Amino acid sequence: MHFTTDAISQLDKHFRTHLINSLSGFKSANLIGTQDSAGNTNLAIVSSVIHLGAHPPLVGMIMRPHSVPRHTFENILATGVYTINQVNSEIVEQAHQTSARYDKNESEFDATGLTTEYLANFSAPFVAQSRLKYAVKFVEHQHLAVNGTELVIGEIIDLHVEDSAILEDGFIDIESINTVTISGLDSYHKTHAITRLPYAKKPR
Repeated sequence: MHFTTDAISQLDKHFRTHLINSLSGFKSANLIGTQDSAGNTNLAIVSSVIHLGAHPPLVGMIMRPHSVPRHTFENILATGVYTINQVNSEIVEQAHQTSARYDKNESEFDATGLTTEYLANFSAPFVAQSRLKYAVKFVEHQHLAVNGTELVIGEIIDLHVEDSAILEDGFIDIESINTVTISGLDSYHKTHAITRLPYAKKPR
């Protein structure tokens, strides 16, 4: 099938949303844990987490436009800290449910049955059921005028992962801890590794 710009703009809203969200392929599935200044916890699934650099260890994510209350974004700006918790196959349905619109005083942890966990004196909550999670310190955000979204950038300051997942060279075998991936808005997948390849060099 061929979709022109005009054809895409005239598609049914829900069809267009699924179509465009599926274009980028498989994305990471992460739960963002935050807490406001009053101690109210919040948990939100995000599929836009991206690696920005290793020295210092920076991670970014795209947040939806702040045209309506965005508890995760607001909590990050207010407290300067948050956690990123990878989703595994055992908690897919609970993780997905965090995308529902809960009130600010309703904790997605409580609503979904996921467990808050506080590690290494870090003030933002982790997801106890996650097998790879890290503490993040907010660094900056960039407002993207093109569509009103927010690029949130943070520095990883603490990492918690199952010992068996870390290989000798530092590579994290996320498949061994049942990490899942997302395509589109609501399709979750297990993965199957094909191979690891050496650093690519131009043939001599």
